[in-house]
Amino acid sequence: MQKQTAFAIRHGLWNDEQQDAARRIARRIDDGEIETVRLSFADQHGLLRGKTLVANEANNAMANGCGVTSTLLAKDTSHRTVFPVFTAGGGFGMEEMQGAADVIMIADPTTFKILPWAPKTGWVLCDLYFADGRPVPFSTRQLCRDVLQRLDTQGHALFAGLEVEFHVYRMKDPHLDLGDAGQPAAPPEVTLLNQGYNYLTEIRHDQAHEVIELLRATCAGLDLPLRTMECEYGPSQIEFTFQPGLGLASADLMVLFRSAVKQVCRRHGFHATFMCRPRIQSTMSSGWHLHQSLIDKRTGNNAFVPASGELLSATGQQYLAGLLEHAQGSAALSTPTINGYRRYRPYSLAPDRANWGRDNRGVMMRTLGGPGDNATRIENRAGEPAANPYLYVASQVISGLDGLTRKLKPGPSADTPYEADAPRLPHSLSEALDFLDRDTCLREGLGNGFVDYFIHIKREEIARFNLDVTAWEQREYFDLF
Repeated sequence: MQKQTAFAIRHGLWNDEQQDAARRIARRIDDGEIETVRLSFADQHGLLRGKTLVANEANNAMANGCGVTSTLLAKDTSHRTVFPVFTAGGGFGMEEMQGAADVIMIADPTTFKILPWAPKTGWVLCDLYFADGRPVPFSTRQLCRDVLQRLDTQGHALFAGLEVEFHVYRMKDPHLDLGDAGQPAAPPEVTLLNQGYNYLTEIRHDQAHEVIELLRATCAGLDLPLRTMECEYGPSQIEFTFQPGLGLASADLMVLFRSAVKQVCRRHGFHATFMCRPRIQSTMSSGWHLHQSLIDKRTGNNAFVPASGELLSATGQQYLAGLLEHAQGSAALSTPTINGYRRYRPYSLAPDRANWGRDNRGVMMRTLGGPGDNATRIENRAGEPAANPYLYVASQVISGLDGLTRKLKPGPSADTPYEADAPRLPHSLSEALDFLDRDTCLREGLGNGFVDYFIHIKREEIARFNLDVTAWEQREYFDLF
């Protein structure tokens, strides 16, 4: 009997590089270097989900697929299914996702890693497909890849670097008693690694050295291109920065980095969170600053470097203008949690309006570099570290492409950013979703179906929030009235 061609080959899902990478993984499995492999995909929130397979099964599943329930794409941040999956079309208007049917994970073998904290455990990032080889339209990694392909047809490639702030605490009580279970469960009780407001002091860095070194070694073990490790402004707050990468690389890096940090910290008695502003006394908000430029594929040069005089080339200015034009609509993608909007405060190190300036940390879009500087770039300071990396990156490219297509102008720089005459960023996730809903460019770039899907999930999240009695309400009204 003739052997059937693997799913990934039959449907043209792997290129030559991916096939070569799959063969190298198979040899490592055959040599006994790997005993289990985690097949993972990034869901709509940028969280990794998937299955762990014994090595021999993983070898076959990477190319032929591993089924996972499509309801994973129907969940909000509490892991509640918010679509009527057992009705006609499953709430998605798609027969393929009706009845909690399976979708298929197909590995991207070029993303394979051996996890340094889990003995003989491999890890590989996957994309989602239907049984006939079509990509699942709610798979955000595939969506981002498609957007980057449109940029490629314009002769450019995205070059992006990450600057990520987050908090790490000592675990005091993980709250694993029976009564702590819930949806969501009770959050852990924590204590500080160090006190805050000693920005970049060596003493505070040394107090956090145990965790910082643990995470540095983890990044090295995963071959992540780490640049710097810093003790940030607030208590228990850390910042890691990474060398820039092309295309999907930075988004893939962020997904793996966040998951690795949380896993490794938990194993060593710490709690790491990429929540923007934890409800802990004297805390500082965390941001995710996305540095971006375009590479001219014909010359290999940074297309943002100006010949002379200007801060950015004409290409860079148009791309910047596109980012500003769609800043309000893209906010729901760069800041997709209710909590993230606690950060947009005037006279802080976070923006409150859609403006730009040269090396100014109060603006939304900070431009760096200039004539002769190959590192010339735009830094978007509006994102939160909990954002889905694929949607954050895709929103930037769609917006920037619109600026290039329409040859938009960014207008004057904002030297006093919190007094500038510029559109205000949304004050809440609900307002941000309204802007996204009305942004025809982002709708066209992401697809109407995806935007409606994303907005539905987020509005369900907001509805749960609005039904909850908060600590503020209790404190404000319980005794007064």
